[in-house]
Amino acid sequence: MTRTKSTIKYGKRSTRTKAERLFAELPQSPLRKPSVAEIDYAVDSITEKLSGIHIQQEVKPLRSSPRKIKKRVPIVDEVLDVSHLANGEVNTKNSTAPAQVDGHAVRPSSPSKEEFREVDVHGENGSIPAYQTSLADPSLRILSWDDVCPAGDQIEKIAEASYAEVYRVTNERGTSVIKVIRLPSPIKPQTKAQVRSKLVDEEPHSEADINGELQISEWLADVPGFVVYKERYLVQGKTSRALLETHQVFQRRMKRKDPGRAQFYPSPSRYLDETKFLAVELGDAGVALEDWDIKGESQLWDIFLLEAIALARAEEVAMFEHRDLHEGNICIRQIKPPSDEKITAGAAKFGHSGLDMTILDYGLSRAEDLSVDFAQPIAYDLERDLSLFTSTHAPQCKVYRQMRSFLLRADRKCLPPEAHQTPYAKGIHGPISWEAYAPYTNVLWLAYLYEYLVSNFRGDANDLARFEACTADMWVYLNPEAGDDVPCFGSAGDVVCFAVEAGWLCEDQLVGSGTSIMEREDSIIVARQECLDGSRGTTRQLRS
Repeated sequence: MTRTKSTIKYGKRSTRTKAERLFAELPQSPLRKPSVAEIDYAVDSITEKLSGIHIQQEVKPLRSSPRKIKKRVPIVDEVLDVSHLANGEVNTKNSTAPAQVDGHAVRPSSPSKEEFREVDVHGENGSIPAYQTSLADPSLRILSWDDVCPAGDQIEKIAEASYAEVYRVTNERGTSVIKVIRLPSPIKPQTKAQVRSKLVDEEPHSEADINGELQISEWLADVPGFVVYKERYLVQGKTSRALLETHQVFQRRMKRKDPGRAQFYPSPSRYLDETKFLAVELGDAGVALEDWDIKGESQLWDIFLLEAIALARAEEVAMFEHRDLHEGNICIRQIKPPSDEKITAGAAKFGHSGLDMTILDYGLSRAEDLSVDFAQPIAYDLERDLSLFTSTHAPQCKVYRQMRSFLLRADRKCLPPEAHQTPYAKGIHGPISWEAYAPYTNVLWLAYLYEYLVSNFRGDANDLARFEACTADMWVYLNPEAGDDVPCFGSAGDVVCFAVEAGWLCEDQLVGSGTSIMEREDSIIVARQECLDGSRGTTRQLRS
């Protein structure tokens, strides 16, 4: 029977301050059930059991580690010192209970100060976690660029991530994505032509930065929607011809798309015998969203909901925030033919496109190990380079400012670029800290994705109109520029709850029938000496 569309209104007008109205309560992770809660969250009973997300095919539920104890650290009230840049004051009174609609509790709200917490950054006795192993570990293979891509294999530069270059390598063993991070090591100086072109060299990165991203990769390895980790190794020495050629092709392509774009990574022609990189080999996740043609209504639904569910699960498993989820860090692939079934008004919207989605690049991310009491969170300190917040060269730059503005103000007001020039500025919670858990940042990136999908849709205009009409109520609470009297989602988990309540997702698609997780894969990269020794499985013919 056709469902009658009705507009759902959340909350009610009150005399509370703007911050209290919009961000009444930070949603707690479903893993930490408060003993005093009496409200029956019908949808939460589903989402707490999420273990696999996809459309069909049966798998066993994935395990997740419950958090035993959560430490609360008192927060000292501080007044945000940006009054000359934004209107209005932020009051920090205690927040009230969630709003009620027709007798049911509603949770599209954003973090309050009481729940916005700092996390202990040291292990027991100040020890460093065991995962932070040295890059000097003798178990790491040391390869040359000719080992990574011998003559006859294919290598293609496909992206530039937060502090890494990304290549796709294909040989008879399969296909892998290689993320290459330059370590502190010598490199040739810029040529006169490179100096004239104002080339900006990406600085080499520390072992601590790299270890953090690798640990997050481990924590999310069993979460559907996140990239598969294969192996890591060191690559040292001068470039190969294939590497140089694909670098040049990539730069020319990017210049055509964005003539004002700067080149941040040095040309491989400048590599010396001593130039070192850490290479992280990942499963091939498909095509970057920025290169994918979005042509059908089912693709709009699946890309958005797949990302929302993946982020919601990662919030539950590791208190995860991605913090850099633009169209270059989302990969799409067609894993089966699209369904012939037409999306109707009263039917589920999810699972018709045959697409799979994978989230990449945790260089700016935040997460922690919920199986360890008072675990040290992993979080890249974005205060180290404020140019991320003052830049205006790309649409996603505004999302970086929205994230930092939220940490400073605890509301949706986005401060302008000139307000982000003081590192560790004081907000209403004291000096800004990126170790704090604020899943509202995931909501900001979901809003960015929604607008990207709508703006870059290349299909039938009627399909787009139906999608926008059906999601209009959701966008009211997702829109980061909504009015002061409009509540908003506080986490990706809240967005998934809304989708379930709206009937866009079925319970079977969340807790039962399948998963988009990619299978474990072995490395496809074999050194010449290993080929000679036959020490890594099937040998490949050596090429001169």
